[in-house]
Amino acid sequence: MRAQYNLQPKSLGPRAAQLFTELHELRRSTFTLADVRAITGLSASSARNLVHKAQQRGVVTRLKPGLFNLVPFELGRATAHIVSPYLIARELAGTAPYFLSHGTALELHRMVTQPNFTIYVSCTRRVRPQTVGGYDFRFIHITTEQEFGVVKHWIDKEHFVMVSDIERTVIDGLRHPAFAGGITEVAKGLWMKREALNVELLIDYAQRLGVGAVVRRLGYLLEHYGLADASSLEPLRRLLTATYQRLDPLLPAEGAFVSRWRLQLNVTPEELEAVRLG
Repeated sequence: MRAQYNLQPKSLGPRAAQLFTELHELRRSTFTLADVRAITGLSASSARNLVHKAQQRGVVTRLKPGLFNLVPFELGRATAHIVSPYLIARELAGTAPYFLSHGTALELHRMVTQPNFTIYVSCTRRVRPQTVGGYDFRFIHITTEQEFGVVKHWIDKEHFVMVSDIERTVIDGLRHPAFAGGITEVAKGLWMKREALNVELLIDYAQRLGVGAVVRRLGYLLEHYGLADASSLEPLRRLLTATYQRLDPLLPAEGAFVSRWRLQLNVTPEELEAVRLG
């Protein structure tokens, strides 16, 4: 939460009171000008004027052009309040299916030890990168078929967002290590959650996504950490082609080749072993 203070009272006119009562009943802490018009029946210019006055009175914070959030009355004289960045991400996605993913999901599932300062969102709608309320948002476009492995994450008793489950979080990290801090960070998350992971589901997700690099990286890591036996890994091995991929695409193409998984180990086994030590 970020707050600024002044001495203006938080008084509401009847139209603003109607708006905010309706938003509270809808459990909407963030809203758009279109929401204002739909609730109040005001014209576009009148809706903008109402919100502008509400900003001056300290009951609304502007997140970006056309997007606002309510300042809770319990904050007293606070006149600027930023809701959870995860709720902002939901608003930026609009009506399109979305879920928090990659480094953000790793953090929400407590699979990392370092803080993440970018909010990653997978969405079926193309949304440009942007900064809202002081937070950086990065959207990864997915197809409708790729929207699986998603669960609810409750922000508080009334608000939730969608987030990739633990298994999908690992899979996405293996597909785009750049959005998860690199392959060793993904490996660390895999190892940290080894007791909670459903390995069969992990393998199923990799097959379902159908990305060769993910199949290779997942198979190798599961085998390296002893999290799956040969028979469990066979479905992944059947998907392999002759092409080799780097274990970490962020690092140079160097290191030994592992024909069993068609991988070039540009991250050494010793670095991966260090993950076990925390």
